[in-house]
Amino acid sequence: MTMYAGEEIEKISKEKEKWEKGPLKLVLDKWGEEKRSFETLSGKEVKRLYTPLDISNKEYLEEINFPGSYPFTRGVLPTGYRGKLWTRRQVTGFATPEETNKRLKYLQKEGQTGLNIVFDLPTHNQLDSDNPLCEGEVGKDGVPVDTLRDVEVIFDGIDIGSISTSIITGGPAVMSMFLALAQKRNIPFNVLRGTLQNDAVSLYYTVNFRRLPLQTLYKLTVDVVEYCVKEMPHWNPISFIGYQIREKGSTAAQEIAFTFGSAVEYANALIARGLNVDDFAPRFSFFFNAHNDFFEEVCKYRAARRLWARIMKDRFGAENPLSWLLRYHVQTAGCSLTAQQPMNNIIRTTIQALAAVLGGTHSLHTNSMDEAYALPSETAVRVALRTQQIIAHESGVTHTVDPLGGSYFIEKLTDDLEEEARSIIEKIDDQGGMLQAVSEGWVQKQIQDASYAYKKDIEEKKRLIVGVNCFEVEKDELPIEILKIDPSYEELQKKNLVKVREQRDEKMVKDSLDRLHEAAATGENVFPYFIDASHTYASIEEMMKACTGIKG
Repeated sequence: MTMYAGEEIEKISKEKEKWEKGPLKLVLDKWGEEKRSFETLSGKEVKRLYTPLDISNKEYLEEINFPGSYPFTRGVLPTGYRGKLWTRRQVTGFATPEETNKRLKYLQKEGQTGLNIVFDLPTHNQLDSDNPLCEGEVGKDGVPVDTLRDVEVIFDGIDIGSISTSIITGGPAVMSMFLALAQKRNIPFNVLRGTLQNDAVSLYYTVNFRRLPLQTLYKLTVDVVEYCVKEMPHWNPISFIGYQIREKGSTAAQEIAFTFGSAVEYANALIARGLNVDDFAPRFSFFFNAHNDFFEEVCKYRAARRLWARIMKDRFGAENPLSWLLRYHVQTAGCSLTAQQPMNNIIRTTIQALAAVLGGTHSLHTNSMDEAYALPSETAVRVALRTQQIIAHESGVTHTVDPLGGSYFIEKLTDDLEEEARSIIEKIDDQGGMLQAVSEGWVQKQIQDASYAYKKDIEEKKRLIVGVNCFEVEKDELPIEILKIDPSYEELQKKNLVKVREQRDEKMVKDSLDRLHEAAATGENVFPYFIDASHTYASIEEMMKACTGIKG
């Protein structure tokens, strides 16, 4: 049954026509409107008014339904946040493993409920800290990890068996060190909870994760996912990345479509290895951005939840309802933060976080006000965490499930975003899948075009950014402390790496790397050999070199 039909909808249509010719026309003739057209951040037209006419053909039970019921437009849990709040998970990682350990403990003390570790550029590129290519980059934008020693320090005094941990990097090396640490502490894999980012396809074109060919990175990723699906029932072995796609300049619909494009590609690979879709789909997780357009962001999450449920059920034939659920983490938009008047970033982050919560996120990172300058100071990151806590405990928005559901505007915009994302996914399919579309540069071109349009709007002041192209101040004195990474930390990290090499058993290291190389050469799943090598304190670069010539 449609939500509005028959005589009722005809009556509304006639009354709307009267309203347009009457009260509306009088006001427009006298005062007009601020602009000729209004658009979302992604350039989607926003009408003056939404009424039941905009959703008159909508089938409530088929397209919206109740929270916890397919297609999950209103959320995956019947009780929403009344049963469980989202996980407060601030990104942490800088300077050295020792400094990162201190920050993790500080945030736990301040009420953070999950760990979220980000790594520096050398670690992302699978290079040791003393590689000449890494000069000046060690510890600058994340924590450096060279060997198991660094992972031991990061989690020193932290019970990884009882807290959910998110590891924000690709490739098997860091994850294998995390598992080696668990084994050393006698923590069984089946109790570990957390997420590995691991979406090499998206990382390849968003953050230039390109030290190995795309096909090789893809194979390594599938190895990790396959292993974790079989051995770690509470671990999410891959988090498909919409966040960086949006940071590169995509639209909201592109963010959904390109993220799902990667997920479909990996699902096909796992099925080709003999896994049933219901074996792995419940362990898929997603990572989205929260940008400035409040309503568009709320609708983005609603549309994504519904589209993913349909992809899993209709395209892959998933039968387990858990396979239909879109489970995702949200980070507020780093690209929206401005160096000008940085205190304004607190307000931007609050609006973005509220959109994420009203859209039903399961986990949230809120950016700090100083992140346009550097990694956050203790004060700034505490304010960012408090933003989440105030929304959670003081605002009242968690008291009912999907409180914006039923809004004519929300439902129409949700429909439009789903349809646009679906259309983009069909274009990816036409090109042979996401791997092929990325290899040919088609995905990158779509994002570049969207990014150019956005920047052009700002330059021409069609889109206003407070403090940047309007409401500027002549002298913008920085009212906040900026975290500075001591350059001596890089030398300290290099010395620690040398010390590990001096103390480890070189024969054990060589033997483990030989076994890894042999597995890579034969096309075997290499991940168990990464764990083995991690135990010997083989370095991240040594392990990746052993994979040279990987097959599969």
